[in-house]
Amino acid sequence: MKLFAPLYERAIAWSRDRRAPSFLVGLSFVEAIVFPVMPEVMLAPMCLARPQSWARFASLSLAGSMAGAVVGYLLGHYAFELVRPLLESLGMMEGIQHGIDAIQAKMAESPWSVFGLLVLGGFAPIPMKVFTWASGIAGVPWGPYLAAMAVGRGKRVYLLALAIRLGGERAERALRRWIEPVGWAATVLLLAAIAYLGYRAWAG
Repeated sequence: MKLFAPLYERAIAWSRDRRAPSFLVGLSFVEAIVFPVMPEVMLAPMCLARPQSWARFASLSLAGSMAGAVVGYLLGHYAFELVRPLLESLGMMEGIQHGIDAIQAKMAESPWSVFGLLVLGGFAPIPMKVFTWASGIAGVPWGPYLAAMAVGRGKRVYLLALAIRLGGERAERALRRWIEPVGWAATVLLLAAIAYLGYRAWAG
């Protein structure tokens, strides 16, 4: 089943619109809460079309992601039981529960020990939303949480934007070619890592 490639093509169409910067912020925002498509699929063609604006576009994407991370955290912290049926219907609940278990295991060591786990979550292609919801539910302190989200997601968007700036169409073609297998592989690996950490926390 193809998921990432068709959505990538749709994001490319959005990137050609004059309102593309606003779309990029919106996509980055909702991806951090519930949407399955990473904002880089729109960021890449935008940087290709206007390479001199790569840093501005990356900053807009990061700003949208950070705003979404705050909303996802607040929803997880204050409205989890209310939205649990929705999360279950979207198939997100199992991943979020694994994320909660992994985060709680790290928090048992110290609040900042969860920083590395959240940076990994922010840097991985998906699913950032697992960590935003799980962090709110587990009650991760705001300092480590926001710092980890900024570092993890910031590395992603700035490195990709710079790669497109330096590599041009060749880099964008590579992203288009590999978006489907990379997206699925990264999802499987990340969820496996979260499940392992959650199992260790439960077994311990």
